[in-house]
Amino acid sequence: MGGSDLGRGGGPVGAEQMIAEARKAFFVMFAFLAVVWLLQLANYADDYAFSRDYGVVSGDVASLPDILSAPFLHWSWAHIESNSGPLFVFGFLAAYRGVARFLGLSLLVALTSGLVVWFFERGDVDTVGASGLIFGYFGYVVVRGIFDRHLIDTLIGVVMAASFAYMLTVAVPGTPGVSWLGHLGGLIGGLAGAWIFRDRRPRTLPATGSGSGTGTGSGTPTPPQNSANPRADLHKELGDLGLL
Repeated sequence: MGGSDLGRGGGPVGAEQMIAEARKAFFVMFAFLAVVWLLQLANYADDYAFSRDYGVVSGDVASLPDILSAPFLHWSWAHIESNSGPLFVFGFLAAYRGVARFLGLSLLVALTSGLVVWFFERGDVDTVGASGLIFGYFGYVVVRGIFDRHLIDTLIGVVMAASFAYMLTVAVPGTPGVSWLGHLGGLIGGLAGAWIFRDRRPRTLPATGSGSGTGTGSGTPTPPQNSANPRADLHKELGDLGLL
């Protein structure tokens, strides 16, 4: 695992570029939370009609598009308050290495979380909330450094795993009062996303010199090329020595 980042061309990423990406990640998550809270205000004013109309209902084909809208909606102020902090922290950590990659990850996690709910939840439940995204970002942050072979991200993953391991208790079958299926589906999406969106660094090969025994441009001699007919060479050398 290397401790330095590589850009698209394989060169090192400077501190200024990393700070710029982190700044973008901050504003993306700030805007995301602003949208979620504005929708909560409208949702509350309409007696949570948005959550009833745009939540994921298991087995209901008409609710399949709502997989993309459900993460923005919540059922109560306590619901959105409990999600906002973890959503911002894990979202920022998932986004600070590249916003474009983060958007792809978010789409993947929303799909896996929503589809697990759609296939396996009870049919009389409208499921909404950003919890699936939170668990997806958490899983991604924990294992991303391993797949990217990046020391800093690996250390961040270890710290996050040790600090928030208790979250996994609400992603196990039968957890009452929460959509544990949405949590589990999001976690699966985040782990898969760490592999799908991993850094694909080009493999660099050492430079080799050209020429036969004359050396390279750097002054490093290259070994002489072997003859295509070593037997003839041996006869010639013995003849030169007068042995043949």
